[in-house]
Amino acid sequence: MATVSGKVETHDVLIVVYDGVQLLDVAGPLDVFDRAASEAEAGYRVRLASLGGRPVATSADAHLGVGADLARVRKPPDTLVVAGGRGYAEAAADRDLLRHVRRLSAGARRTGSVCTGAFVLAEAGLLDGRRATTHWAFCSELAAGYPAVSVEPDAIFVRDGAVVTSAGVTAGIDLTLSLLEEDFGPELARAVAKFLVVFMQRPGGQSQFSTFSRADPPRGGALRELVEAIDAHPADDLSVPALAARLGMSRRHFSRQFSRQVGTSPGAYVERARVAAARALLESTADSVDAIAGQCGFGTVETMRRAFVREAGVSPAAYRDRFRRG
Repeated sequence: MATVSGKVETHDVLIVVYDGVQLLDVAGPLDVFDRAASEAEAGYRVRLASLGGRPVATSADAHLGVGADLARVRKPPDTLVVAGGRGYAEAAADRDLLRHVRRLSAGARRTGSVCTGAFVLAEAGLLDGRRATTHWAFCSELAAGYPAVSVEPDAIFVRDGAVVTSAGVTAGIDLTLSLLEEDFGPELARAVAKFLVVFMQRPGGQSQFSTFSRADPPRGGALRELVEAIDAHPADDLSVPALAARLGMSRRHFSRQFSRQVGTSPGAYVERARVAAARALLESTADSVDAIAGQCGFGTVETMRRAFVREAGVSPAAYRDRFRRG
């Protein structure tokens, strides 16, 4: 544990907030730091900062009091964190907020973001040439908007040098536990995780939480109808020869047209559609994994397991344990 003259060293943490911030993006890290102080007198001085030091309205319509005016914070904190939330786009467009985030980050030991707070860091240029992540639903937007950022869509959090970014909402707790472990060791981080009833290290990536997403389907015609049929009937014969025959095309021509208009190969699309169907059944039914494999067009349970791990990052059984409705 870091000490100064026999006393626990105090780490100055500044969390940047704004109107539309997600309450859990702020409360999660705050509770980790607070519990650390209760467990072992770990030294953290945590402040919320906004432009003007004014209270902010969260996306849940709860109001947060703020302890610092971002523009008046002269000494860079040890750790600068930008929270995410529905207001991320407005925050990322605020030149004053970006200027102060950039200024404070330059002197901070480390800079982080929770959820869509990554967009603020990206707009400030702090993620250029770095690996980063954000909420699974916004990873494509981050990658498209900031090509200089290497987005890792399945990560719970990503550390690249002095910058660390996390996935959505509760992943801010995972990120903060990692900072706590770095500062004061794994025993304290483990004790805090146990008290908060969360994983010290969450199993799997965030793909297990994401929904089946794809590029915009073809606007119309036979290929759009085929895509809709794949989604609706995943147990059908969906091999490339069978699909090409439905449209009266050669296999090669069909594969080219499908990839060009749908944005992925026929085989990859079929696998994702089958995994999506299996996820829905694992969540909502008591059917055996064997039965679900058959209903979704997988030849064997092992084939489904491998596809599931590729797409969701966890096995079908593990997914059911976490997400099946009671």
